[in-house]
Amino acid sequence: MAAAIAVAPDTEHIATTRVVEQLQLVASKEQPSSDPGYLIEERVQRGDTVSSLLARLNILDTETSTFVLTNPEARIIGEQLAPGKIVGAIAGANGELIKLHFPLNDRESALVIENRDGKLVAKQVAERFEKIIVSKAGEISSSLFAASDAANIPDAIAIQLAELFGSDVDFHRDLRKGDRFSITYEMDYLRGQATRSGKILSAEFINSGKTYRAVWFEQSGKGNYYTPEGKPLKKAFLRSPLEFSRITSGFSMRFHPTLKEWRAHQGVDYDAPQGTKVRATADAIVDFAGFQKGYGNIVILKHARSHSTAYGHLQSIEHTVRKGARINQGDTIGRVGQTGWATGPHLHYEFRVNDRPVNPLSANLPVSPPLEPSQLGRFRVETATLLGQLDMLGQSKIAYVE
Repeated sequence: MAAAIAVAPDTEHIATTRVVEQLQLVASKEQPSSDPGYLIEERVQRGDTVSSLLARLNILDTETSTFVLTNPEARIIGEQLAPGKIVGAIAGANGELIKLHFPLNDRESALVIENRDGKLVAKQVAERFEKIIVSKAGEISSSLFAASDAANIPDAIAIQLAELFGSDVDFHRDLRKGDRFSITYEMDYLRGQATRSGKILSAEFINSGKTYRAVWFEQSGKGNYYTPEGKPLKKAFLRSPLEFSRITSGFSMRFHPTLKEWRAHQGVDYDAPQGTKVRATADAIVDFAGFQKGYGNIVILKHARSHSTAYGHLQSIEHTVRKGARINQGDTIGRVGQTGWATGPHLHYEFRVNDRPVNPLSANLPVSPPLEPSQLGRFRVETATLLGQLDMLGQSKIAYVE
């Protein structure tokens, strides 16, 4: 239930309010219609068209696509599809548009398309956001997205949660029924309606009885996530090479039944749809990118401390991934395929130490240094409220409906 909601005064500053919600009530009051829909957010990708963007936003009706392409006000969307721009939409259960929010290039206004009594209307509005801090909790019954949908949590926040703990929990494989999560995150509202999500401020994930926590802390104008003890959450390696998304999260992960029969080819197979993005699990330099017999299209990355990783059976390799190129953790290096000795689309992933394969699911991954003792005092003071919020959420009784 909403504990407090503040209305931003008619000034330029952003009002901040904390909202605590018990999940016994999963219905949203953000939309007055009988179908409140769900807020979906997507980042514009290079090469996107209006149709591809609307499809990822789950806007499936042809009326909306035609409207955006032909309406004089709405056509600006196709003209300003800048990569990296975050677009938000509220879609109905059947893929019909309820509301779309598209930020314009001037960064001071946005195009809003609304469905008013069955008629689409587009208009430009000034961006005057009220920033709300929302705290929610949920329990896994079948998937992270099913739990976040039940709690009316935006996809972008669910994905952030998975990325946040991605070095400790493999969200493609490790989730168990009964796992719990608690999060506090920013949400921007425009004229009383949720428009876009911000960053997670604090989070807790309990996986198979083990608790992981993270809290946001800024210093010298830069922020990062830390454990409650002040240790940086980001490890040198991600636990999974696949991006977490609605597309891939429902697919299982398995060990290839014949890997132990292949010399120097021990690894893990991730079943995923053809074309799913594959990411580098750590900062690296490309050691090899090309075709190798049973591996098919493969990328081999060299990391620090005699570590290396290999990504096989790729459908394609990114054109920027070539021998000697520098790669950052999380960069897309290729797409899932079934080249080489593969009977179906999947990613073959290997983690090597001194060129010897190691199980990436159980390996102790290198970590970054913790905060300095001189920084810990301010860290404890500034994060106490956020960590206390997680304690309160962890004690709440959750009624999960799916």
